Amino acid sequence: MSQRLKKLLARGILFSLITLMCETGAILAYGFHNDLVPSDVAIVLGSKVETDGNPSPRLRARLDETLDLYQRGMFHDVIVSGGTGVEGFSEAKIMKDYLMNHNIPEASILIDEHGSDTWATGVNGARLMKDHGWASAMVVTQYFHIARSVFALKENGVTTIHHAHPSFFELRDIYSTLREAVAYIAYVPRSF
Repeated sequence: MSQRLKKLLARGILFSLITLMCETGAILAYGFHNDLVPSDVAIVLGSKVETDGNPSPRLRARLDETLDLYQRGMFHDVIVSGGTGVEGFSEAKIMKDYLMNHNIPEASILIDEHGSDTWATGVNGARLMKDHGWASAMVVTQYFHIARSVFALKENGVTTIHHAHPSFFELRDIYSTLREAVAYIAYVPRSF
């Protein structure tokens, strides 16, 4: 490999790393700022369910944030979105049960059992909103996941989106944040 080619390669790698760091910073800045505006519906993204059928701590944090916002009157209806994980449980059903057990009426909770990833939640959430005549959504997920979740909904026709994240952190969030930066870049071509 020639010296010139090595320099070009090194510059390309350095540029890519700087770009990734800037994008990660933007994702974190966006996600850490809750945009709390009353909305027609909350869309809560799923996460792991434990082998005993209980929400994982991360999922429970999302649901507890949803409960708090519901009690504060930020929305009257909730869409819970999640597929069936390797543990064999429907995330959406577990989420619905948890919210009902904490006094959100069953009639106020819609389930999307086909929200197996963020894009599917965007597609299904937008469709459910259209079916119910809802114009605004409050996305509830982890801070590092907000930007991509909002992007998926916007790309599927939802124009008014607010967001909130729970005050929850685990060491895994470092990996998850870096993963989100790469995943967000992968979503951009879908908008063309």
